[in-house]
Amino acid sequence: MARLGHEFTSPDLLREALTHASLSAPTRASNQRLEFLGDRVLGLIVAEALLKADPEASEGELAPRLNALVRKETCAAVAEAIALGDFLMMGRSEMLSGGRRKTAILGDAMEAVIAAIYLDAGMERTRKLVLKLWEPHLKGVEGRARDPKTALQEWAQSRSMPPPEYVVVDRSGPDHKPNFTIEVRLRDGSSARATAASKRAAQQSAAKSLLAVKETEHG
Repeated sequence: MARLGHEFTSPDLLREALTHASLSAPTRASNQRLEFLGDRVLGLIVAEALLKADPEASEGELAPRLNALVRKETCAAVAEAIALGDFLMMGRSEMLSGGRRKTAILGDAMEAVIAAIYLDAGMERTRKLVLKLWEPHLKGVEGRARDPKTALQEWAQSRSMPPPEYVVVDRSGPDHKPNFTIEVRLRDGSSARATAASKRAAQQSAAKSLLAVKETEHG
């Protein structure tokens, strides 16, 4: 793929990275194993870049930036920018259902391609390509990292879930200084709670907590 800026020494690695599970067979591996590796390689490269870009940032500031840059939605956006979906190999039913445009599929494929480049050419080459592809997202990451509600909604949407539900489960304190406890719920039954002096702040805090749990579970 010319748009990647990398010519593979082992084309079979790229072929595997572009093969969706719907087309896998005993003689044709899907990109799931490469996706597993690519997720870790991407995380390391982005973490290093964030540390270098802001030497004074705390772990609490860096973690949401990292999550914003490595989550499936961002990986899918990068994949869309290089038209990666046009090259994916998948089963007919998945293709007819719009698989080439699905966030989860594009995100997984992008991570698999990163792993393929890593195995083909090593970390230094992979780092250069990732930083080039992620440059637009790295520039504005502070703003996106500060909005957990949007991030959680995008996470749910990419997995065909309805938007998260926010419920006030408790209100305490005097009228001039209230405290709100908000519970955010996803259709899969998972939830998280947070308390703050405003509903919005409690919603953001609850969304951040639940998003951290879900991203840890799903990688």
